[in-house]
Amino acid sequence: MISNPHVDEYIGQYRAGEIKLNKERILLIDYLEKYVLVRNDLYFDEEMHENYIKFTEKWYFRLESFQKFFTAFVFLFRKEDDSVFYEQFLDMMARGGGKNGLISSLAHFFISPLHGIKGYNVSIVANSELQAKTSFKETYDVIDSHEVLKDMFYRTKVEIKSNDTKSIIQYHTSNASTKDGLRDGCVIYDEIHQYENSDTVNVFSSGLGKVPNAREFFIGTDGFVREGFLDKLKERAMNILQGKDLDDPLFPFICKIDDPKEVDDPSMWEKANPMFSEPRSSYAKGLFKKVLTQYKQLANNPSNREEFMTKRMNYPEVDLNKTVATWEDIWRTGYETAPNEEEQVLRKVPDLKNRIAVGGLDFASIKDFAAVGLLFKVGEDYIWKTHSFVRQGFLDNVKLKVPIKKWEEREFLTIVDEPVINISHIVSWFVEMREIYGVNTIVADTFRLDIVKSALEAEGFVLLYIRNPKAIHSLLAPRVETLFANRNIIFGDNPLMRWYTNNVYVHIKKDGNKEYLKKDEIRRKTDGFQAFIHALWQADNILVDDFDFILQDINF
Repeated sequence: MISNPHVDEYIGQYRAGEIKLNKERILLIDYLEKYVLVRNDLYFDEEMHENYIKFTEKWYFRLESFQKFFTAFVFLFRKEDDSVFYEQFLDMMARGGGKNGLISSLAHFFISPLHGIKGYNVSIVANSELQAKTSFKETYDVIDSHEVLKDMFYRTKVEIKSNDTKSIIQYHTSNASTKDGLRDGCVIYDEIHQYENSDTVNVFSSGLGKVPNAREFFIGTDGFVREGFLDKLKERAMNILQGKDLDDPLFPFICKIDDPKEVDDPSMWEKANPMFSEPRSSYAKGLFKKVLTQYKQLANNPSNREEFMTKRMNYPEVDLNKTVATWEDIWRTGYETAPNEEEQVLRKVPDLKNRIAVGGLDFASIKDFAAVGLLFKVGEDYIWKTHSFVRQGFLDNVKLKVPIKKWEEREFLTIVDEPVINISHIVSWFVEMREIYGVNTIVADTFRLDIVKSALEAEGFVLLYIRNPKAIHSLLAPRVETLFANRNIIFGDNPLMRWYTNNVYVHIKKDGNKEYLKKDEIRRKTDGFQAFIHALWQADNILVDDFDFILQDINF
């Protein structure tokens, strides 16, 4: 058994009902008590931890109980070789929870003689230079304000160096090309909600291991990028908290509300921001007042709710007036279970062989993406089987932050190295599908279909033209929203289709009609979703008397 007074205090506060914790932190305590605090081969270096606390409270700010709890595990070591037990730390909470301040004090302590490791360099990484400099500048300003520290640390606008340990703090943007080869002892990744993949982490973590007790810190509030680096990190965290992966060296400290309804109860806000636990500091009182004011303003400005829920409650919530569906509903096109549930269960797809299907086709440019697909209807469910073609030259010029190569390995797409995507790929795919399924009709908009018209008709396919696709969007929008909400759409476990769908921006025109646009014209492709919409238009028999006003826009 091992113990630490600050860990005991924090757990005691929870057990006594003095603080409110969200589900993830409750799981963390249970996990620690069951698998970590019962071990005899570990020890807390309490002397070093107390030195850190004194260092921080002398030069920075008074630490709250949750911060002392968190940092205790930064100084948890193995008895066998005195190496750190946790090599990675996830500090995820609502905006204003003190993440950057805490990391500033840790970075400063790590390069100090109190830590005592020579050359324990620290890199602070973020997507923007402004954010990367946040903690760096805070440490710089602390040193600049005290003559004692000025004598101990040499500082410039780009690095801070300990005169004793020769350890350095530098900041970097997430662009891997800016990495200049520091032998890091610690890397801090800020704004992790913006990382669309693990490339940045892979580059900076590759320099670790040359200095003892290497550590990585991932800090931030949740964001709007789905299936990116943060979602994978949260999945890792849940596996640890549920006892599924006891060898993972990540310490997951996640603070968020448990239910969107809790936003209406300010007493629950401490679940997302532990600064709001009583008794509150003067800083926390001012912050709480500010957040309360923002909450009250939502009544007159509901468009800010998405940002408020994500950043102040650490609970991502999408504005369904701007998005096709919630991320959970998009996820359930492939799974019976919600994201991050304990067990993931795939949705069953019925045997579609010889079933009638309608084809859908979309490509914004034959120089980048093209998407093809078949739409089936079984009972109330619409099942979409799709494939995409991507031009290598486009991938070379535009660095997409999604795992295109992995998606190709799983046969969701084919990468072609051609000046333009050859029409033969599209035609061959539909011909191959016709040998298995009952497909004869293919739908696309007039402008795009003209390119492949002759080749498809030569193979005996019937082509339906949609001269005004945006009018079809307006007609189908209510139906699409209902199908997603009722979970009547099945994509299978298809991350490419989830990406396509999540990239769609729903634009509401002045007349109230909706149209499906891209959130980003270059990097956020929607071709697969648009092909699905084209097929759905025919599958739902849009051309009926109730919609005579659209007939003039459709050329058979």
